[in-house]
Amino acid sequence: MNNLEKEAIMWLEKSLKPLRQELNELDWKCQLSENTNRLTQHISAFANYKGGGFLVFGIDNGDVVGISNNDCDEILKKLGNIARQNIHPPVTLDHVAVNYQGKDLLFVKINEAQEKPIHLRNGSIYDSYIRSAGQTRRLEKAEVAALISQSQGLQFEDGISVTGLQAEEVLKRIDFTTYFDLAERPMPDGNEAILEILIAEKLARKNGDLFDITNLGAILFAKNIEEFENLKRKAVRVIIYEGKDRLKTMKELEGKRGYAAGFESLIEYIGNLLPANEVIKAALREDVKIYPEIAIRELVANALIHQDFYMTGTGPMIEIFSDRIEITNPGQPLIDTLRLLDSPPQSRNEKLAGIMRRFKVCEERGSGIDKIVFQTELYQLPAPDFIKSENHFKAILFAHKSLSDMNKKDKIRACYLHCCLKYVSGDKMNNTSLRERFQITVTNYPIASNIISDTIEVGLIKPYDPSNKSKRYIVYVPFWA
Repeated sequence: MNNLEKEAIMWLEKSLKPLRQELNELDWKCQLSENTNRLTQHISAFANYKGGGFLVFGIDNGDVVGISNNDCDEILKKLGNIARQNIHPPVTLDHVAVNYQGKDLLFVKINEAQEKPIHLRNGSIYDSYIRSAGQTRRLEKAEVAALISQSQGLQFEDGISVTGLQAEEVLKRIDFTTYFDLAERPMPDGNEAILEILIAEKLARKNGDLFDITNLGAILFAKNIEEFENLKRKAVRVIIYEGKDRLKTMKELEGKRGYAAGFESLIEYIGNLLPANEVIKAALREDVKIYPEIAIRELVANALIHQDFYMTGTGPMIEIFSDRIEITNPGQPLIDTLRLLDSPPQSRNEKLAGIMRRFKVCEERGSGIDKIVFQTELYQLPAPDFIKSENHFKAILFAHKSLSDMNKKDKIRACYLHCCLKYVSGDKMNNTSLRERFQITVTNYPIASNIISDTIEVGLIKPYDPSNKSKRYIVYVPFWA
């Protein structure tokens, strides 16, 4: 089985199980459509979509019905003509025939284009399409502009937020004193010397006798982000609700300062909103927050750093409920949510991430999620949940919940993340380590065994040595190990 066939089957099975649904990466077709214009839109959409996608022929509303050889030849000829003649620039197609559940299927892969947007040949660049919520839709103008910037290799941080300012105006808008505090370097004398450093850091740019403020400078060090028209929707919103739903808002705050300049104040503000448990240490009463601060810092920093700035009308949001915190950022994660602990880190905004790491706002590369999972275990909290939606990534921290109050999904998620944490730490999970994670007594070891069995059943963990039949000594690793 070649890689194209493996990829095709993977997306097909994701579309059929557990619920039947078309995906952004795959569109079902029973037979070849007579609607050439719609097929052209599909090809445009997949070519503009990250990673491209498949048209699969022989699927009727989720039922595997198959397709004949003659139909395959006709489909490939027609789609090849569309890819060459009906869209601009032309795109490449690959195909593979697969026998699945005893039926012949044809998968046509539309590869992601390097030069975007891919649009209908007889229209403008705004006659471009994208995959969204398992459907093909027309791109909005702002999305077209973002695709053009990305295909030309222009990063968000390098863009200009405000242009043509006097030196004094730049320093009125940029919190340069906080920059020097975070950089732990002395403040130079004079505006000219200050601006030279801001320019060297790519926070500002010389423009003849005037100056520009870059997106990087504005988003990190704005004194008031509302002064930057293209970024004001990227201000952080913090909302606290009464109870477990969004029916009643108790308090809402929208941040004004840039991310680096206002980060510590943001974390302090969130901490003050969170409930605390009173514990006694050395005969003294002490308030301990119910969520680990390290976990909150990392999740908030990740939401700021890894968001998709090209998504308009939306920004990072922190929502506080009585039983959880939800931290949401625009843009899908670049890493599979099941592989956040072990995969090398990736960022859409590497210059922004580099400065935030240098200023110790976030952890070193790749260590943040590990620390989040470790801290939630240390605090005996349910495992965090990481959710990828159509246009956003959401991380959820849960308040304390006894094992008896956790549902099956909670237990499986905790078992899987515990197994991942053990593995990336050079260790392996066993019944004993899971009992310690859940504070299960030795006499109740079958409870841990059942959780392990459930997690194996859904395919998230596996025995390290399948030939070992002794349950007493068996150890487990993540499915990807």
